Amino acid sequence: MSSSQHFIPSSPISPSAGHLRKSKFTFKHLSQLALSSAVCPLRVIAHIDLDAFYAQCEGVRLGIAEDQPLAVQQWQGLIAINYPARKFGLSRFIDISEAKKLCPSIILQHVATWREGDAKWAYHEDAFAHIATHKVSLDPYRLESRRILSTIKDVLPAAPVQRVEKASVDEVFLDLSAQIHSILLERYPEISGPAPYDDPAESLPRPPTTALDWNTDALVDLDNHETEDDDPDWDDIAMLVGSDIVRSVRAAIRERLKYTCSAGIARNKMIAKLGSAHKKPNQQTIVRNRAVQQFMGGFKFTKIRNLGGKLGEYVVAKFGTEEVKELLDVSLPQLKSKLGDDTGSWVYEIIRGEDSSEVNSRTQIKSMLSAKSFRPTINSSDQAVKWLRIFVADIFSRLVEEGVLENKRRPKTINLHHRQGGQMRSRQAPIPSGRPLDENVLFEIAKNLLGQIIVDGRAWPCANLQLSVGGFEEGPTGNRGIGGFLVRGEEAKAMKRESEDHASEHGETRAEKRPKNEHGAIQRFLSRQGTSHGDNDEDISSTHSNMPPIPPDVSSDAQQPECDDGHPQPASSDTFICSECQNILPLMRREEHKDWHFAKSIVAAEKGDPSHQAWTACGARPKTPTATRTLGASKVSAGHSQKKVAKGQSRLAFG
Repeated sequence: MSSSQHFIPSSPISPSAGHLRKSKFTFKHLSQLALSSAVCPLRVIAHIDLDAFYAQCEGVRLGIAEDQPLAVQQWQGLIAINYPARKFGLSRFIDISEAKKLCPSIILQHVATWREGDAKWAYHEDAFAHIATHKVSLDPYRLESRRILSTIKDVLPAAPVQRVEKASVDEVFLDLSAQIHSILLERYPEISGPAPYDDPAESLPRPPTTALDWNTDALVDLDNHETEDDDPDWDDIAMLVGSDIVRSVRAAIRERLKYTCSAGIARNKMIAKLGSAHKKPNQQTIVRNRAVQQFMGGFKFTKIRNLGGKLGEYVVAKFGTEEVKELLDVSLPQLKSKLGDDTGSWVYEIIRGEDSSEVNSRTQIKSMLSAKSFRPTINSSDQAVKWLRIFVADIFSRLVEEGVLENKRRPKTINLHHRQGGQMRSRQAPIPSGRPLDENVLFEIAKNLLGQIIVDGRAWPCANLQLSVGGFEEGPTGNRGIGGFLVRGEEAKAMKRESEDHASEHGETRAEKRPKNEHGAIQRFLSRQGTSHGDNDEDISSTHSNMPPIPPDVSSDAQQPECDDGHPQPASSDTFICSECQNILPLMRREEHKDWHFAKSIVAAEKGDPSHQAWTACGARPKTPTATRTLGASKVSAGHSQKKVAKGQSRLAFG
């Protein structure tokens, strides 16, 4: 009996069954992310910008409430205004009196200054009234900037995963790509394995996440052809992970140092910098890849990094607009024809959000400048020298922070710029590299440069002086001073006792100091070596304290064991037996011992004794033509005839 039943599939059959949804990104892109490649489409860059930094520094230093209006004053103007004060309409283009009218409760804090004759900057209450004798110092803000940078590096993983670029005193770029790559592999095991068929061009599987929680971040609206209903891809996941990292960095700065900062997160440095200024203060903006065109269209291209200044003005003059959305309609050939091939291509890419510049974690200071414009002008070398002293102290304090005292980095040149009327003159000198760098060295060089300018004439009245150092070079690494090779104190005593104990165990005694030999150099050399040949009364152990003594049962002329080829056999691999004198000597003394035989043969030849030709038996060669002529050609021939031809060699016939 047989029975048949309908086949029931375990799952519905559909045209798409067995077809996995694929990402537009590949395993190659994932590998590029691990390398922080500038061309990786999954790349994530962050830009962190401190909010009204100078004003925050003064507010934290003075312990002022965060909602208290505050501005930083320099002479009669404002250089920084906190956000509570900006609500009253204050800007950096108004003077002190107008600021007080608009905001009577504002606190005005003058920047620190160097006072003429002082060796250190300080905060002076009346600094605004002494522009002629004070110089602005930004050192307090530089010090706080270093603390912030150190905090950022503490939060992030160590190098080489960590890539941090200090862009200015109050802004930092972060390349988070490598860190994000590690997090993605940990969270999503399905992409951690090798690519299918070992082909890196294979697409990644789509992320399992269909909804992303951006927390409190400011999200830029998507481009017109994109919708929030579209499932996220790996670039969105990478941005989300990056936003979490940046949020933790900002929280650490806030908690440890009490500063707030804003951030932009995007696929490159240019968009990230624009994003950090999009929502301020104390916020972060995410510019997803699907929102770049929407984001860029709302800007004036003169606000884009490297497109301001003269280049921006030139582009505006050529096309009659500074709006990105209007310049997007201009074709690439048109841009090239009016701006040139290179500039036109660069502008075409940059207004479309393309930027492949890298985050350079090795960015270092290339030069340092300290300057002063004199109002009224100065009219004597004494006044100028006082200012040079202040410039040098200002620059040297920054050099110390760069590691000049530890010889990590130091400048090679120093420059002095002097303005008299409409004429600017400059003098340059090298900084000596053979001695430690200090304030006095820089000050003496600066005075000499000033003297050169004064000698040229027409130095007064002086309206401006600038002192700068540059040409920085890295100091040597891994070197130790002579003190590092010396042993001192208890360690030295212990080593001495250990040496003495070792000598007593082996019956060794300290070699006595030999009397000065009045004979010539060769005689002294022979007296040092000849102890093993019975030509000197000293014991061999005293003359060569580091040479093994001849055993008592083996005399200097005793026959030694022989090898199969008839030559004496050394007692060990560290010694050899001289074929002339049959002594056992350390291998390290072989060349010296040959020289001893050679010197002895010269002395014997000078005395007319032909029996001493030991240098030929030991294989030594006459060092000079004079020695060859002294011994005679026949002796040289005899010496060569006595030598045994080694295996595989043949004797050449001369003459």
